[in-house]
Amino acid sequence: MRRGKILVVLGPTASGKSDLAVKLAEKFNGEVVSADSRQVYEGLDIGSGKISDRNMRGIPHHMLDVLPPKKVLTVEEFREKSLNIIDDILARGKVPIVCGGSGFYIQAIVDNTVFPDVPPNPKLRDKLETISAEKLLKKLASVDRRRAKEMDPNNKRRIIRAIEIATALGKVPKTKNEPKYKVFMAGIKTPPDVLKEKIHIRLIYRMKKGMIEEAKKLRASGLSLKRMEALGLEYRYLARHLSGKLNKNQMLVELENEIWKFARRQMTWFRRDKRIKWFDIKKTAQIEKAARKFLK
Repeated sequence: MRRGKILVVLGPTASGKSDLAVKLAEKFNGEVVSADSRQVYEGLDIGSGKISDRNMRGIPHHMLDVLPPKKVLTVEEFREKSLNIIDDILARGKVPIVCGGSGFYIQAIVDNTVFPDVPPNPKLRDKLETISAEKLLKKLASVDRRRAKEMDPNNKRRIIRAIEIATALGKVPKTKNEPKYKVFMAGIKTPPDVLKEKIHIRLIYRMKKGMIEEAKKLRASGLSLKRMEALGLEYRYLARHLSGKLNKNQMLVELENEIWKFARRQMTWFRRDKRIKWFDIKKTAQIEKAARKFLK
């Protein structure tokens, strides 16, 4: 069976992935499939950096606003939905462009990795919620060292889910099916000092755009502080601000530092994959040339 070709645009947060994906879609008659663990939720717009309708420039975008933030989209559900969308894009003779910074989600698509369907264990979750992320990671490592090494050490929700699966099955199995697609993976490389500055500028912009007001609106709609905390990064620190644990300035300082740490973890994850070809974001002509050669 002939495998369809897809493009993947990846890189750390604030590196300019969304804009590049739109440019490639315009060049190659493409549609964008988001691979972001927070942008799948409705109402998480400013804090997650969700692309605006204006910046989409008429290019169809998929896997945004998939479900309410009170619910949880598993990686396996993300994989199934994304593969169906990609198959549809290919069937219409267009080019799927996967864009995001969630390495786990990108891996699920590119490697067609199947994750186990283990139902939630509410009692276990309540018990684990009281434990720090550091201790949870050690607990996971005691039952599944390989999976623990892959985890974001600050993402309690993911670590708890991994422990939940390991408790049910003995470890966290991953099944790699035959990859469905031929893939060209373009990574955006950015000097650390430049990326730090971009993160700072973007955070200030989001604050001016109404990031705190967005969090208040989510609370008013019934989203709990516990769930907001579990959504991670911006929403974790917004929850701490709304609960009075951090004032505005403290929140900004701690959040900016955490975003920078997150960007470094993203790069650590991506560097493991030798299939990724790295490009300077300013040299889009090189990226387009390489993508065109691949699509031929």
